[in-house]
Amino acid sequence: MYAVIRAGGKQYRVAPGDVIRVETVQDSSSDGKVAFGDVLAVSAGDGQVSKPGADVHVAGEIVEQNRSAKILVFHYKRKKQYKKLAGHRQPYTAVRITEIAFDGQKFTAPEIAKKEPKPKKLKAEAPAAESKTPAKKAVAKKAAVKKAAPKKKK
Repeated sequence: MYAVIRAGGKQYRVAPGDVIRVETVQDSSSDGKVAFGDVLAVSAGDGQVSKPGADVHVAGEIVEQNRSAKILVFHYKRKKQYKKLAGHRQPYTAVRITEIAFDGQKFTAPEIAKKEPKPKKLKAEAPAAESKTPAKKAVAKKAAVKKAAPKKKK
């Protein structure tokens, strides 16, 4: 099961559970859901292909919004003393496709379990009275001062 969608001027072949990077999506609602309305084709895997204009819905959830790696743009003209360097980082939105629905069928991605933070470990205090060796004190050493090398005589 897959669908071909258009987002940000590009076409993507997606299936439920895929994570794609699209041009920045303006998140109008706070729940982080995205609906792709421009679906070009859908295939159910049994040879059945839906054409554009059919009642097809592709939904996803926003995973991350960030900027991609820096691209350096370098302009240079030889023998003319002309050099110009500029950098660019394109913003993107990572979207996980959660559902593709068409022709009364609904294909959904499996739910991802939320990660729970690990509980912090408490430091075990060692009993000082039971140890037989006396506690050693850390001695601060003075930093060695470098002396200048002797001057050479001519």
